[in-house]
Amino acid sequence: MRWLGPVAFLAVVVAACGDAGETETTPVGGSGGAPYDGAPIPWAYAPFPAVVEPADNLSTPAKIELGNLLFYDPVLSRDDATACATCHSEIWGMSDGLPVSVGVDGEGPTGPGRDGPNKTTRNAQTLWNAAFRPALFLDGRSPGLEQQALEPLRALQELALDPDAAALKLASFPEYVTLFAAAFPDDPSPVNAANLARALSAFQRTLVSDQAPYDQYVAGDEGALIPSVVEGMFLFGEAGCATCHVPPLFESDRYVSRIGGPDPGRAAVTGDDADAGAVRVPTFHDGSVMTLEDAVRLEAEISAARGEGRALSESEIDLVVKFVNKALVDRTRDPHRPKTVPSGLQVPLDGFRLQR
Repeated sequence: MRWLGPVAFLAVVVAACGDAGETETTPVGGSGGAPYDGAPIPWAYAPFPAVVEPADNLSTPAKIELGNLLFYDPVLSRDDATACATCHSEIWGMSDGLPVSVGVDGEGPTGPGRDGPNKTTRNAQTLWNAAFRPALFLDGRSPGLEQQALEPLRALQELALDPDAAALKLASFPEYVTLFAAAFPDDPSPVNAANLARALSAFQRTLVSDQAPYDQYVAGDEGALIPSVVEGMFLFGEAGCATCHVPPLFESDRYVSRIGGPDPGRAAVTGDDADAGAVRVPTFHDGSVMTLEDAVRLEAEISAARGEGRALSESEIDLVVKFVNKALVDRTRDPHRPKTVPSGLQVPLDGFRLQR
């Protein structure tokens, strides 16, 4: 459901959607408010939320199509080789599997092994279910997708291209001119940075993961989870994992201190020393562990130390890992990776393909 990626660091955090000014909803995700009477679960049931869109950026097929192409097109980078998908690949859980991401001038395909002179200070946060987050980035500095969308362009270690300069580049390609006009028919000059952000955001709102076996289980299909996976689910709750990985999104708006490192984290936003090193944690890792087993073991120990759960035996760790791998993975809405993009540039290569 919440695909964590092959070497994701299971961590702690949000399940709220919407904020001031957001009034329109789409039928993607969400369910009614009827009392839960389904198969046993170790936590209070909550229905999967509906996607909420800002009134000034309601989704349309044309807007989503444009955003999808832009997401995979390296035209949005200074080096014409790096795209949003370089750090947020569907193959790596809409992240990249790296302790810290590598932006422009990098060498190698997306995934472990990619290297280069421009490294970020954090790993790439997954974009799955980003539509439901009231604050974006690991430090929560952005209040929404539209506000977040252009920040990777501005970042010198990421795409390193001024958004207005990016719009000028896009306007030089007739196909993009046509696509922007179709996506924003009421704008007399639609190829601009604001609409670039709107298109990328509309596409990212389609990255909803609500058809995993766990979702089917709570929707009434008790056979969607085999007994050992159900056992792992109850251990997930007993170990305190769900305190931070709150169902149904299995994340939360909680910020916790990362393990070591100089990153100021949330304190850079709030100015509060108590937030030093704190980050929003789903799939956050610092390279200290490289397997899900190690991550579960570490997180259980941390939860136990906080009095929010207990440590797990090795056999119990295996069951929790089985729950995460077998119950929370949803590939039904993997985004479409285009073979070609309107700029004519090469879509970034991915260094790993999952066996289906």
